[in-house]
Amino acid sequence: MHVRPRLLIASAVLAVLPAALTACSGHPDRPAAPSRPATAPPSGSASPTPSPSATMTPSAPTDAPTPTAASASPASPVKAPAAPPAPATRLSLTAGAPAGGLALVRGGPAQEFTVTVRNGNAQAYGHLLIAFQMEPLTGEPGDLPGPDASFVLERRDPATGAWRAADLRIATDAKPAHLYAGGDPLARDAVRSERYRLRATATGPTGSSPLLVYAIDADAAEGAPSDFEHPGHLSLPLTTRRIL
Repeated sequence: MHVRPRLLIASAVLAVLPAALTACSGHPDRPAAPSRPATAPPSGSASPTPSPSATMTPSAPTDAPTPTAASASPASPVKAPAAPPAPATRLSLTAGAPAGGLALVRGGPAQEFTVTVRNGNAQAYGHLLIAFQMEPLTGEPGDLPGPDASFVLERRDPATGAWRAADLRIATDAKPAHLYAGGDPLARDAVRSERYRLRATATGPTGSSPLLVYAIDADAAEGAPSDFEHPGHLSLPLTTRRIL
């Protein structure tokens, strides 16, 4: 029985078989993976259950904050608050004399003084005039009787510079405004100054009595309140004496 030749043939076949398998796999350095027989699905299921996908769907990236688009129309300008209305102001009357008052001497020179009217914003006047009044002097012992008009009041005309006679009422009662006539217009916030002078005649009573100055609204209706009839008034100190 010849056993040895069969062993040699088997060894040769085993030596050639790996090389053939390597050539069929295409990877000379790695043996081909053994094929796996197909397995029939179990009879109880119609189709195989799909396995979950290994690929994860990326979530949508978080949107960055989008800046608000500017309005097509320009922004309305901010309005400053309206200024409050100016407070109402009324007419005022002032008088000025070099010594703060008038000190007259019978038969002596006249003394000048200025009357200034400052109107407010509450009312304009169509006929505003300046009126003067004083109470009669009681006199002192030794006074000589004088004329009925023992004082002479004059107003300086601003146009010509001439001195012209002005009315001076000597009485103890007040004359109603509606009995006055004349006067000049005075607008709101207007200012008017006038120069006057007063002298005492050579004879007449002496003593002290203030000179009353009124701003008279000649257009005021009869029976109107006194503040409307004469919106301004003041008193100027006045003393009168004899030379001896």
